[in-house]
Amino acid sequence: MKAVMYGAGNIGRGFVGALFSQSGYDVTFVDVARPVVEALQKRGSYPVRILTDEGHEDVLIDRVTAVDGNDVDAVSRAIAEADLMATAVGANILKFIAPNIAAGLRLRFQTSGAPLDIIICENLIDADKVLRKLIKAGLTSEEQTLFDERVGLVEASIGRMVPVQTPDMQDGDPLRVCVERYGFLPVDRNAFRGNIPPVRDLVPYSPFDFYIRRKLYVHNMGHAVCAYLGLYAGREFIYESIDDADTYAVVLNAMTESAEVLSRQYGFPLTDIMRNIQDLLMRFTNRALQDTCKRVGNDPVRKLSPTDRLIGPARLCVQQGRTPAYICVGAAGALYEYLKETGRAQTAENAAEALAELSRVSEGDPLQEPILTYYGLFMSGKSIAFIRRAAQRAKAAGNPNVV
Repeated sequence: MKAVMYGAGNIGRGFVGALFSQSGYDVTFVDVARPVVEALQKRGSYPVRILTDEGHEDVLIDRVTAVDGNDVDAVSRAIAEADLMATAVGANILKFIAPNIAAGLRLRFQTSGAPLDIIICENLIDADKVLRKLIKAGLTSEEQTLFDERVGLVEASIGRMVPVQTPDMQDGDPLRVCVERYGFLPVDRNAFRGNIPPVRDLVPYSPFDFYIRRKLYVHNMGHAVCAYLGLYAGREFIYESIDDADTYAVVLNAMTESAEVLSRQYGFPLTDIMRNIQDLLMRFTNRALQDTCKRVGNDPVRKLSPTDRLIGPARLCVQQGRTPAYICVGAAGALYEYLKETGRAQTAENAAEALAELSRVSEGDPLQEPILTYYGLFMSGKSIAFIRRAAQRAKAAGNPNVV
C-alpha cells in the first residue's frame, strides 16, 4: 500500500504520516523544504519522540521517502500511484498545492480507475469545500466529473499537540519530531469514496460537523484563550499559563460555554464533551511538551476571523440566547495581542476598527460591546484575576457587558 503525505512538517511527520507508516503504508512525503526532503530520501526513516512528564519514548518511523513539492512530475506520479493521501500544510497553503494535486489526479484518471481519498488535516471549517473548489479550478469539465465520482475529500480533526521543535527537542537529529502521546484521528465517515482505509487510530465518525466544531470551538478555542492570557501575563509556556488558577478558571468556563451550545445544537451528551474538556486541560499541563503561548497564539488574524475558534462559538452562544462572557475575554485577549503584534496603539478606537475588520463585529452587533469592554480591561492593565471576576459577574447576570 502506498500513501502520499502532502506536508512533511510537525503534523505530517509527527502524526498523520507516522500513522500511515505504522499501518503498513509506504509513505511519500511532499514538501518544499529541501533539507527535509533530501534527508527523508537518504535515510528512509525518522524518529518521533513521545513526551510526557514522566519521560519520553522514541519510535522509529520507517518505509518513508519524499519528493520536492516543486517537482510537478514527481508529485503527480506519487499521487497517481497512491492508495491514500493526506494534506497537512496549513490552511493558507492549500491554494498553493491545489495545482499539483490537480495535475496528479489528471495523471491518475489517465492511468487508473481507482478512487482516491484525501484526508484533509487542516484547522479550517469546511476545508473539504475549500480544497474542492481549488482543485477543480485546475481540471477540465470532464475531469471535474471524474473528480466528483472518484475523489473523496475527507475532513479530519487533528487533536495531537505538536510544539515548535527546538534544538533541544531535536536532540541532534533535525528529522526528530516531539509530540504528546494522544494520537487519535477522527475523520468524516461519509466522505470516503473507497473503503475506509486500515489506518491505526483512525476514528470514522458521522455526523462529522460536530467533531470539527468540537475541535475548533472547544480544543482550539480553549488553547487560544490560554495562550492569549499567558502572553498578557508574560508567561512563555502553555503549562505555565494554565497553572495560574484565574487563567484556568477563564479557560475552563470558556470551553464550557462552547460545550453547552454544541451539546444543544447537535444533541451530543454534555457529559461526554465535559470529559473531553477535562482531558484537554490535563494535556495543557504537559511540561515536557514545552509548547509556547507564542506558537498557540500565533496568527490572531485567523483566530479572530468570523467563523474561527473565538468568534464562531461566541456567535453560536448568542444565537442560542446564551452569554459568552468567558469566550469574549479570550477574543479581547486576541485583539490586544493583534494590536501589539502590528505595532498599533492600544486604544478603543483601534480595537473597534480591528474587530470590525477581522471579525466582522461592528456597532450594533451583540458581540461588539462585551469584547471591547474586556479589551478595555486588558488595555488598562488589569490583572487576570480582575478580568475573571468581571466575566463571572457578567455570567451571573446573563449580561456579558457587566463589569
